[in-house]
Amino acid sequence: MNKDLVEIKSSKSYQLAERITRLMDKYYLDAVLGFLLEGFGDLLTQLLMLPYIYVSAVKIRSVPLTLAVIYNALCDIAMGLIPFYIGDVIDVFNKSFVRNFKLIVGFVEGDKKVISEINRKAVRMAVLIVMLCVIIYFLVLLTIKVMTWFWHVIAGLF
Repeated sequence: MNKDLVEIKSSKSYQLAERITRLMDKYYLDAVLGFLLEGFGDLLTQLLMLPYIYVSAVKIRSVPLTLAVIYNALCDIAMGLIPFYIGDVIDVFNKSFVRNFKLIVGFVEGDKKVISEINRKAVRMAVLIVMLCVIIYFLVLLTIKVMTWFWHVIAGLF
C-alpha cells in the first residue's frame, strides 16, 4: 500500500464516513429519522455527509469526486422531501451513503473504472447540482405548505 492510501484510510474523517455509512444505510437510520422527523429528518441526516465531502475535497483533493458526493447527497434530500412519507419509503432503497462511500473507496484504491466515470460526468454533475438545489427549494416550500395545511385540518377538528 502506498503512503497516501494508508494515510487517507487511517484518517478519522475516512473512518467516520465508514461508520456513518453502516449506520445510515445498512441499518436504515436515514429512513427512520426521515420518517420520525418528516421533512426535517432528511435535512438533518445530510449533515452527516460532511465527512464524505471533507474526504473527497480535502484528503483526496478531487473536484469531480466532490461534485459526485454532493450530487448524491442532494438527490437523497430531494427524494426524502417528497411528502406523505413517500420519500421515506424511497429512502429505504436509495442508499446515498453507501454509494458515496463506494465512490470514495474507488478513488482511494485507484479503481480506474470509478475514477474515469466520475471524471467523465463532472460537468454534468455541476449542472445537476444547480438543478437539484432549485428542486429542493420547491420541495421545501411544498413540505411547509403540506404541513401547514395538515395542522389547519387537525386544528379544525377540535
